[in-house]
Amino acid sequence: MEIIRTVAEMRAWRKQAGKLAFVPTMGNLHEGHLKLVAAARERADKVAVSIFVNRLQFGQGEDFDAYPRTFEADCDKLRAAGVDALFFPTERELYPRVRQDFNIEPPHIQNELCGAFRPGHFRGVATVVTKLFNIVQPDLACFGKKDYQQLHVIQAMLADLNSPIEIVPVDTGRADDGLALSSRNGYLAIEERAEAPRLYRNLSAIRDGLLAGSQDYAGLEQAARDDLSAAGWTVDYVEVRQADTLEIAHAGEKRLVVLAAARLGKTRLIDNIEVFR
Repeated sequence: MEIIRTVAEMRAWRKQAGKLAFVPTMGNLHEGHLKLVAAARERADKVAVSIFVNRLQFGQGEDFDAYPRTFEADCDKLRAAGVDALFFPTERELYPRVRQDFNIEPPHIQNELCGAFRPGHFRGVATVVTKLFNIVQPDLACFGKKDYQQLHVIQAMLADLNSPIEIVPVDTGRADDGLALSSRNGYLAIEERAEAPRLYRNLSAIRDGLLAGSQDYAGLEQAARDDLSAAGWTVDYVEVRQADTLEIAHAGEKRLVVLAAARLGKTRLIDNIEVFR
């Protein structure tokens, strides 16, 4: 695996890469990331991964400085997964003027769901992803469905920009007890980790209700919020949305997604389940 640290080196490597699949990450890699790499390997001649902890997408008081940097362990995992190139730029390399004066403005959905609780987050995501795409020039890029709103924002952004890059959604990786794999799971204390699957169980209960024919979205959402709150969680949202647009879902719609975000102790967890009926 070649480790590439500059934009010029990345562009030179790209010229000989053939059909290229790309997996952008912030490092601290787990099996969910490696699932993205496996999906990328199935679809292209070469696979490139980036590791960059993007300051722009962290809000005030969030964990930018504390975010785990595990470069050597990440490299070992990527080599074992058959990655061809790792793009590992510094902040100065990716943001040469230090301050990013021009930011990509995502579609309006950026301000709902997670965006309502993390103002500017998706603007930071969209800006760094656009910069990485401009540098790496992939034919396709793989993103996990766990970050469902992020996936939608990127797909909508590329459509607005007439970009030829194909976005490949990859199903959420889960632990045996259902917890969605996430770098932030490492923040959970032992007792919190045992409690964490409650989020997935509540989403599953909503899914089962929807598949059974319930049109009472508000009632299903409230039952999940009540259960989480009673167990000591701080709930940001639990919502049933239209799966293809993330707009508010209406009775009778067939393609739905149930999304949730809640804090367990100091750790904010997100998850979702698609429901096609």
